[in-house]
Parts: sequence; structure tokens; C-alpha cells
Amino acid sequence: MDRLVPGHWTWDEKVFILVFLLNLLVALLYLLTGALIVSPIRTRKERKAGAEVLHDNRRTYLLRFLVMVPCPVVGPLFFFFSYLLFRLPLWMQPHLEDVVFSKERVRSHLRADEERGRNMLPLEEAMFINEKRDLRLVMMNTIRGDVHAALGVIALALNSEDSETAHYAASVLTSELDAFRSKTRKLRVRIEEEAGEETEAEEELILYMDSFLKQNLFTGQELRKLAAVLDTAAQSLYDKNPAHMTQELYESVCLRLMDAKELAAAEKWCLRLARHHPDCLASYTCRLKLYFAMKNRDAFFDTLAALKQSNVVIDRDTLELIKVFS
Repeated sequence: MDRLVPGHWTWDEKVFILVFLLNLLVALLYLLTGALIVSPIRTRKERKAGAEVLHDNRRTYLLRFLVMVPCPVVGPLFFFFSYLLFRLPLWMQPHLEDVVFSKERVRSHLRADEERGRNMLPLEEAMFINEKRDLRLVMMNTIRGDVHAALGVIALALNSEDSETAHYAASVLTSELDAFRSKTRKLRVRIEEEAGEETEAEEELILYMDSFLKQNLFTGQELRKLAAVLDTAAQSLYDKNPAHMTQELYESVCLRLMDAKELAAAEKWCLRLARHHPDCLASYTCRLKLYFAMKNRDAFFDTLAALKQSNVVIDRDTLELIKVFS
């Protein structure tokens, strides 16, 4: 009974009680701060940004509290040093002087799917053979792959004699083209809402439309309408900041306008490409294709002569073109 009176406690017991109370206070403050302040703030912030909630939730703080209370000093120190070890790499400044970021240095080696590869052949060949089993197998393998890059080939399957294959192709094309039209409308709205010299929506729209239009999925009036949308987006980008019009963007606009037979608009962009990027191969090849389509013989051979006299590195296709017309 004497031990229950504070005056009869030994020194060790007093120290233990003091440490236990301090530990309980620290654990309680940790629980209240984490569960009532830190966790709700991070949750609102991550949900507002549309990101997945990855931080510690209230249950995590409660479990740590239940560990720290029966483990005075050791429990809080364990979680404290664990937090330090976790955050230390983020606080350290990395030395990147000798690091070179280059996609050309990255090579991904994936194990070949030999069983699937033995049963695959180009979709065009399967349609020519017209074996239903092979055609359906190739169509399903194509759909499971990169559908976006294979829409032009999938469109060929619409004329297949096999109704099931044609149905697969129609379903995929309908879904992808609906998504294309929807995203195009959203990007056009973003362009109208942009302020100042913002050009991200224009650049994204040009590249996105190019990836679809170059697969020859549209014809007639719809193709000309989409070409006009592309021309308008490129003009908006050019008016805001011509420096953001790279040679790749120029080439995409020129070729897609030529595909739509909008030769006058294509000539405008070809001349701009030649003026702003005179030392790139695309500035010559786009004009060669344009003047060939316009049947402008003099301009075609003048451009070809200028290409031969320039220091531009040519590719194999352009070399064959020079051999044919020289």
C-alpha cells in the first residue's frame, strides 16, 4: 500500500512514470496532428489535383499510436528514424553533371512471344488469302496491340467477306474515331480559352490530328473540314509564337493539307517552312511533293536543283527521287 503513495516512490519508478507520460503525450500529439490535420489536408490537395491518394491515412496514424504507447521511447524513435531514412534521398542534391539523358541510349529487350508470333501474319496478307480463321486471329492480335497506329490497316478489313471480321473492324474504328472527334473538339475549346502566348493546345492538336489524318481514314467533305481545323490551329500557333513551329509541325501540316488537296494552303506552309527552317530536308521534300501535285514543272526542278547544291543530308527515298528526275 505504501507504493501507491507518491512520496514512497523510488527514483526509478518516478523516472519510468515520467518517461511513460511524456511518451504518451508525444504519441497523442502525433495521432491528433496526423489524423486531424496532416491527413485531411493532403487528401484534399491530391484529390483536387486528380492524383491517387498515396500518403498515410488516419488508420496508419492510429496503428502507430498503438505501437508507440506500449513501447516508450523506442516506438517514437523507430518511426522518427524511419521517416528520416525515407526522406533523406529526397533532401540530398544529386550530382547530374556526368549524367546524359538520351532516349537513344535506352534499349528495351522484351522476350518474344514465339507461340503468338508463329500464328501472326500481316493483316493485308490475311485479307488476300481470305481464310476466316487466320483473318480473325490476325484481327484480334491487331486489336490487342497498338490500335491507334493500326487504324489504317483495320479500315481495310471493313471490306472483308467475313462478316465477323468486318464487325470487329467497324467496332474498333467507330470507337476510335468518336474519341478522335471528341478530343479534337475539346482541344479547339482549349485554344479559344488560352490567354496570351499559350500554345500547348495548338501543338497538341496538330500532332494528335496528324496521327489520325495520315492513316487516310477520312475522305471528301470531312477530310477538307478537318484540314481546315488543322490549318486554323497551325495559324494560331504561328501568330502567337512562330518559334514554337518546329520543322516536324510544319511538315505535318504541309503533308496533311496536301492529302486533303488543299494545295494553296499547303503552299503557304511549305514556303514558311523553307523560310524558317531552310537547312532541313523537309523544307525541300515538302515543296517537291507540292509542286509535283500542282504540276508546276519549273518550280519542281528548281527546288530539286537547290536540294542537290545544298549541304542537307538526304535519306534513301529522296536519293531515289533525285536519280529518277536527274
